[in-house]
Amino acid sequence: MNTFIQGQLIWIVFLILILGLAFQFTQFFKLTRKKEWVYPPLEIKYQKKTPGQWVTSCLASLNGTLWKTDRMMTVVTSAFHVFLISVPVFLLGHNILLDQSWGLSLWSLPESFADTLTLMVILCVAFFLMRRLFLARVRAISTFYDYLVLLIAVAPFLTGYFAYHQWFDYDTVMTLHILAGEIMLITIPFTKLGHMLFFFLYRFLIGSEYSFARGARAW
Repeated sequence: MNTFIQGQLIWIVFLILILGLAFQFTQFFKLTRKKEWVYPPLEIKYQKKTPGQWVTSCLASLNGTLWKTDRMMTVVTSAFHVFLISVPVFLLGHNILLDQSWGLSLWSLPESFADTLTLMVILCVAFFLMRRLFLARVRAISTFYDYLVLLIAVAPFLTGYFAYHQWFDYDTVMTLHILAGEIMLITIPFTKLGHMLFFFLYRFLIGSEYSFARGARAW
């Protein structure tokens, strides 16, 4: 079983991940249409802004985001997403396996720092969970699916944290860690977790008050 989990299953997981992402990418362009480009007047298009005006404009744009209504949630969410992606990619143990398998190696985080960031991810998920359990307006719209997605997101980090500190039976925890990572990867194209990859695609191509660009497509 361990041989299958650490061998053939990994290839199956990556195949499903790649095909799933390709499908979702294709669906995005099928479900959106190219919109007409509305050119601004020349005096607006070529208007220069001073550094102070750029800062003021950026700060004003935050009024339409979560930052204005819940700054704690904004900070925790931002940290969670950065650490969720950076820790697995730049983890020393993962890069050693990558080097052994394909001869590739990325820059790695110091182990102690990666351990701290892993704990931060776990604490962020705990914050999200407490928010769903004890904040009435959030609990009212929370479903089993939302809790399941939280579990899928935190499981690789929780088991990895246990393995690094050698809590419980190491071989069992490592098997669970690999399985948790594979489950997370295989569900990315088909759950809310997919927004971690499609976030920038939507923000640049769909024009809205939350977009980074004017956008060239519309639903």
